Amino acid sequence: MKYLAFAAATMTATTALAEGPELVVYTYDSFVSEWGPGPAIEAAFEAECACDLNFVGMGDGAALLARLRLEGARSDADVVLGLDTSLIAAAKETGLFAPTAVRADYRLPITWEDEVFVPYDWGYFAFVHDAGLEAPANFKALGESDLKIVIQDPRSSTPGLGLLMWVKAAYGDDAPVIWDGLADNIVTVTKGWSEAYGLFLEGEADMVLSYTTSPAYHLIAEEDDSKSAALFDEGHYMQIEVLGKLAGTDQGALADQFMEFMVSDAAQSVLPTTNWMYPAVIPDAGLPKGFETLVVPEKALLVPAADVPAIRDEALAEWLTALSR
Repeated sequence: MKYLAFAAATMTATTALAEGPELVVYTYDSFVSEWGPGPAIEAAFEAECACDLNFVGMGDGAALLARLRLEGARSDADVVLGLDTSLIAAAKETGLFAPTAVRADYRLPITWEDEVFVPYDWGYFAFVHDAGLEAPANFKALGESDLKIVIQDPRSSTPGLGLLMWVKAAYGDDAPVIWDGLADNIVTVTKGWSEAYGLFLEGEADMVLSYTTSPAYHLIAEEDDSKSAALFDEGHYMQIEVLGKLAGTDQGALADQFMEFMVSDAAQSVLPTTNWMYPAVIPDAGLPKGFETLVVPEKALLVPAADVPAIRDEALAEWLTALSR
């Protein structure tokens, strides 16, 4: 019996050694979908790390922070991937994240100086529509139109929160007036981006809150040039997506390795045609053909991360008031 127990223990240890350590990464659902970057990122990193990379998808980006707050220091996550500049301050307030030494030659519209979070891609929010539609040129014109739009809930979705910041950054104290105008245009509010974009593709709305880069998916992956992003003259709000290491991880070195990998050419070259965003570091091969056709906003808007929490509360109250009438 002692021999059998010893043999079983040895076999278990050998199997665990062969499988390598596990790295748990919380992210959003679209990242781990079969058409998202997750599968390719997982295969490439596992070939490099001799480990088991376990992506756990849960809703949209804002839902990640809610999950972490619920789990606290007991979280199974080693790394969180999918927060953005609108959530950085709130994420730091939890005390759950550790500083990182990861640095890269970032090609972002702003200088990146954060010592906790690492950017991996970025883009501009925009309303996507069929190319034949005469799109409005700003939020005021959209509110005055009869167009139907689908947006995401700012309490669970980073694009939804980005829309609040966009309106607030563009109109300041006049933001409630803009929301009053938009309320009748909103067909529904979804929990996340995937649901909203799916409703748009099914013809349930004329426009959907997404990104200026979204038409690249249709053009490159489907050879379909029928989608466009409306260019707004008040400017477009930027989103910079980030990943961070949990302070409570027992895989600190492996987490650092993964974060380094996410800004390497191996990962950055995958993101433009799977996550359909601009890479944080320009890949050696440059941007894919088709990205040169995308609209580029003349004015970029971004609320500093430290200022978001206070603005968010006011903007959320304005949004809820307009939609409840």
